[in-house]
Amino acid sequence: MPYTLSDYCADITRTITAKGEAGLPELANKLSALLDNPVFVAEAFAGDNPPAKRELWHDPETDVYVLAHVQPAGHAGKPHSHGKSWAIYGTARGFTDMTEWRRVNPEGQEGAELVQTDAYRLGPGQTRAYGPHMIHATAHPEPSWVIRVTGTDLDNLPRYRFHPKKDKILERA
Repeated sequence: MPYTLSDYCADITRTITAKGEAGLPELANKLSALLDNPVFVAEAFAGDNPPAKRELWHDPETDVYVLAHVQPAGHAGKPHSHGKSWAIYGTARGFTDMTEWRRVNPEGQEGAELVQTDAYRLGPGQTRAYGPHMIHATAHPEPSWVIRVTGTDLDNLPRYRFHPKKDKILERA
């Protein structure tokens, strides 16, 4: 029997309640199983979905959200963190180019100095968990469908975005 959104949501509540953030790698693996279910992918992303974000599930007990994102070709985000929250990204269709960063100067200094620490591609069915304050950036050279699981509503949480005009962002050679 295929792994369903209901199965995944029950696993989220159980895992976060029992393990907290230590359970994020386990939930990332289970998201891969969910992305392998073509019925889930078809239900989460209709072929004519416009670029947008859609809430698939919210657990008021843990405050976790499961969101479906339709990303247009050419969409690229700047380095950012989700503040005190965490996120799990999983690609259903297309791919997501991920870059991870580390701040090398003290947080109290004006302007951040970031150094790229990793860069990789998440293809269909691939997932990755990002803990609180982990600096990363996403890019979608082609249209892509992405599931993002977050520890809270990120729209209501102070997050950190880094800007090339005021921050020093050093890419790996």
